[in-house]
Amino acid sequence: QVQLIESGGGLVQAGGALRLACAGSGRPFSSDAMGWFRQAPGMEREFVAAISWSDTTYYADSVKGRFTISRDNAKNTGYLQMNSLKPEDTAVYFCAATGYLSAASYKPREYGYWGQGTQVTVSS
Repeated sequence: QVQLIESGGGLVQAGGALRLACAGSGRPFSSDAMGWFRQAPGMEREFVAAISWSDTTYYADSVKGRFTISRDNAKNTGYLQMNSLKPEDTAVYFCAATGYLSAASYKPREYGYWGQGTQVTVSS
């Protein structure tokens, strides 16, 4: 069974930091692009960051300079380091993997595997 499981979410004050992890199982994800998306209540799911199979990264303008995406293929795990958090970063964060060799993408439809999400709440 192929799974992506996120961890690391929680409650943090504005200006603080969190590190999300996305652990893959059931198949290797080293050739996939991996992405992070988020969804706030009443809002559509939006792109946050992505990393290609060759470690090229791509960020939404709203998080550029504050968030860093990375991966550890030996652990089959992706990460999202979030610094200088703002209340508007509050959302459920989802990790995703394309399922094939690919470039980083901001398009949800290009991701075939999704985690269940982890809540990030930033208080003002």
